[in-house]
Amino acid sequence: MASVNTLNSGVYNLYYPNWKRKNLFPIALVTILCSLFYFLGLLQHAPTLPSTSFLFSAVPCSAGNTLFPTTTTTTLDFSSHHQGTVDADVKTAPSVSRTYPPCGASYSEYTPCEDRDRSLKYARERLVYRERHCPEKRELLKCLVPAPYGYMNPFAWPASREFAWFPNVPHEELAVEKAVQNWIRVEGKRFRFPGGGTMFPRGADAYIDDMEKLIPLRDGSVRTAVDTGCGVASWGAYLLSRNITTMSFAPRDTHEAQVQFALERGVPAMIGVLASNRLPYPSRAFDMAHCSRCLIPWHLYDGLYLIEVDRILRPGGYWILSGPPINWKTQWKGWERTEEDLQGEQSAIEAVARSLCWKKLKEKGDIAVWQKPTNHIHCKLNKKVKKSPPFCPATQASDKAWYTKMETCITPLPEVATVGEIAGGELKKWPERLTAVPPRISSGSLEGITANMFLEDTELWKKRVSHYKTLNAQLAQKGRYRNLLDMNANFGGFAAALVDDPVWVMNMVPTEAQINTLGVIYERGLIGTYQNWCEAMSTYPRTYDLIHADSIFSLYQDRCEMEDILLEMDRILRPEGTVIFRDDIDVLVRIKSTTDGMRWDSQLTNHEDGPFVREKILLAVKSYWTAPPNTKKNHTTFRKQS
Repeated sequence: MASVNTLNSGVYNLYYPNWKRKNLFPIALVTILCSLFYFLGLLQHAPTLPSTSFLFSAVPCSAGNTLFPTTTTTTLDFSSHHQGTVDADVKTAPSVSRTYPPCGASYSEYTPCEDRDRSLKYARERLVYRERHCPEKRELLKCLVPAPYGYMNPFAWPASREFAWFPNVPHEELAVEKAVQNWIRVEGKRFRFPGGGTMFPRGADAYIDDMEKLIPLRDGSVRTAVDTGCGVASWGAYLLSRNITTMSFAPRDTHEAQVQFALERGVPAMIGVLASNRLPYPSRAFDMAHCSRCLIPWHLYDGLYLIEVDRILRPGGYWILSGPPINWKTQWKGWERTEEDLQGEQSAIEAVARSLCWKKLKEKGDIAVWQKPTNHIHCKLNKKVKKSPPFCPATQASDKAWYTKMETCITPLPEVATVGEIAGGELKKWPERLTAVPPRISSGSLEGITANMFLEDTELWKKRVSHYKTLNAQLAQKGRYRNLLDMNANFGGFAAALVDDPVWVMNMVPTEAQINTLGVIYERGLIGTYQNWCEAMSTYPRTYDLIHADSIFSLYQDRCEMEDILLEMDRILRPEGTVIFRDDIDVLVRIKSTTDGMRWDSQLTNHEDGPFVREKILLAVKSYWTAPPNTKKNHTTFRKQS
């Protein structure tokens, strides 16, 4: 301080030689006091933040510990304990502004935007009734969706690919209906997934081996795939060993809980259907699309559904079709259809594919493969002769896909200069494409986003995830978490930083985000979807082990109620699952007040750059409780494991 005062004195003497040194004392004193009160004011914003990292020692269930400790604790238990249930009452949570009761046991598999009763109000034509139809604000539940009685911690990956606990998804229907197809079997208190499917009774691995004889699956050129009508997602489950990540989707239909089984297995999946709206993915997203007897009428409605697949396929991407009508000459009797009917359907599908300028690569056995062109130079020339379907107007937003109606027009690829150029830019092979600057950024397609911004964001999230692992050591522990959700993914940096861990991340880009970055996420070789967080997500309860919410509540401030978003997070979070909130300290205090009433244990902690940053981190753990044994009751009480 003396050297600073000497320097300041010299500066003042230079310009004001008549001032005496003693006149600087009041100025220095005021400066010191102002600085002191400034730092005290900053510290006052975080009076409860711990000075040390959290403790993560597992607490034995037999110790009778409550999962609802007081809000003043500085210890969070991120361990999972629910290997069984005991009929014991949970202690009352601390006093908060509002306490949320449990919903009735009948809501244990509630999917608000795919509710069966509500769907009956909509047209059955083209399966419109199975699309998203969300409740109005007055219909929103203000209660906590219960886990079924006996819910247990899912098997850790990779064992979860083969097994799931029966109490977690108590449905035997598929095991009976698909018994000869090896979808699923019941073995005591657990399900076993042999890896079979309608068109691959020998198992998904053998089926994928057959595909690999037709297209390259191990050289890194195919990284993202979409499975339409996925069943229990065995195709996607076994592609993971080939470093291919699949977005599997199926409607909530007569095949009870098929998507729920997929998620319980630790495989990426969501509820979805090809009906009247675009699929909630950007254009040029997937390297490969797949349909294995998915019962989608590709040849109807002027080829509308195949046109939508064309929109989401990358230039040079593959479409794989197995099952009716492929190989109809051999299989027609078993399908209980006439040869003429099946031949006519295949001819119609082939015609639609040609009209999209796709090239049929090969048909072998039950599998046929088409490839989308790498650009539209030749296709546009052909359309001068055969105009149907036409190209969509250049003004149409090809990435817009939230309640956007499908149209019978081809989404044009970005312009290229030569026939050999790949429209939209060539992608690096996996894993290089994860960290390479995505073409949507390098080409300047995203206004205001530069390559340096992307690279800096990648490094930033490496730092942040490393910090998360110091706060929650079990994030670095293999097997504790499997299904992760990033509610506001931006460039997918959170997921990229976890790519070497045995987890997968569903990257969500809010429809209210200033810039649509979902295309960038797919160009990195990651997966995700669009979401308006004022509505429920198209997934089952208890989907995710960990949810990451970066500035999501600041984004939705004044758009919808905070409690509704938090209740939705509770619905899709597994018992004893973890949430990491990042937001302004004032927002986090409000969040904590609400989650305390939801029976979550939470703790504020500092930003990775220290205590003098307004953005803080709130870590939360959802408590374990289930519906009571008698699931016929309409009322659920909180029950804990002791």
